[in-house]
Amino acid sequence: MRLSSEIISKDSGAEYYARNGDISKLEELNVIKQSDDMHVQGKKSLRARYIYGFIFFATNLVAWFFRDYGAKFLLPLHNLRACKTDQDECFHAGGVLRVSLGGFIFFVIMFATTSGARKLHEFQNTWHSRWWILKFVLYFASLVVPFIIPRSFVLLYGEVARIGAGIFLLLQLISMLEFIAWCNSNWMPHPQSKKCGIPGLILATISFIASYGGIIMMYLMYASNSTCIFNIFTITWTAILVKVMMGVSLHSKVNEGLLSSGIMGSYIVFLCWSAIQSEPQTGKCQAHWRSNTDSDWSTIVGFLIAICSIVMATFSTGIDTRSFQFKKDQVHLEDDIPYNYGIFHFVFAMGSMYFAMLFISWDLNHPTREWSMDVGWASTWIKIINEWFAASIYLWKLLSPVMLKKVENGEESAQHIQPSV
Repeated sequence: MRLSSEIISKDSGAEYYARNGDISKLEELNVIKQSDDMHVQGKKSLRARYIYGFIFFATNLVAWFFRDYGAKFLLPLHNLRACKTDQDECFHAGGVLRVSLGGFIFFVIMFATTSGARKLHEFQNTWHSRWWILKFVLYFASLVVPFIIPRSFVLLYGEVARIGAGIFLLLQLISMLEFIAWCNSNWMPHPQSKKCGIPGLILATISFIASYGGIIMMYLMYASNSTCIFNIFTITWTAILVKVMMGVSLHSKVNEGLLSSGIMGSYIVFLCWSAIQSEPQTGKCQAHWRSNTDSDWSTIVGFLIAICSIVMATFSTGIDTRSFQFKKDQVHLEDDIPYNYGIFHFVFAMGSMYFAMLFISWDLNHPTREWSMDVGWASTWIKIINEWFAASIYLWKLLSPVMLKKVENGEESAQHIQPSV
């Protein structure tokens, strides 16, 4: 109400100055009014992110329902032509893929229609931030379409979804590396700076305690038996990676400090733990630490936490659009959109493929169990490869400036050498 009254008063003032011919005051009021309009549009755009996040969360829940309970409660769907031959066509893994395809279609349409947005007064901004009734109709239509298309298209989407899920993991890694760089630059000041680095030092200490504490706990929980060779190797190699990253970051020629390696170390320890958690419950190395029932409260809570983690990972990666822009030093004007809509929706489209792979454990023919997620050797190896790849990219990011500088110095030295006659 206050903002509306201010705008009304400014409109009245504009009429007054227009009648009296005061052009300078009139232009000043117009500028203020445009600034207020841009502020309102920017707020709507920021609020829209949470609505899209809720849509993505709802899509996850719908996929879970189709996988675990769709065949039991959604009996009318059995009459659809695409669902008549087998329950797996529209339920279980097939249901997950179809719901995922629906979410993918919705976010791809949003990506295609908003990727060119630059200013708050453009049509793409209005489409992104408003017209929710029309977009919910589009969303429901996107969910319906996959249930009337042939199985061959759904299986093709499942194969493509593996690639899309890999792209999502790569985007997540880029966002993580940018976050680490931001923490390092803001909380660990340059040695010549007089800023206090105590917050960064505290965070680095906590990160390394969490890393090595997590490694010790994994040894106790998953590698206490000498027959757990795979777990012993995985945990040991993770410990080596943490040590190598710390050593490289502290090297005099790199001098990145402890914070970045500490955060990255805790991240790959988490990936290692997640990989071991995804191992099938068949060996002595996991059975003791897991519940023997499939529907006890701990399994249900863990499943719900996993869904929330997927949504939060997708949302945090999606809103971090600056990490995926090549020009990060651009000046942000008042009428610029607050984040890149195209990248935002692209991340959610890839996230739709990613959650499908987690729900079916990266296997299109995987026999899913109720309240289970991302369990199987395929899931385990994908997480391990993701861990090793993340550590490799981080080390390359540390070493590449040093190597590039060495090459440049070598070229300069060669130019100064005069050929002898």
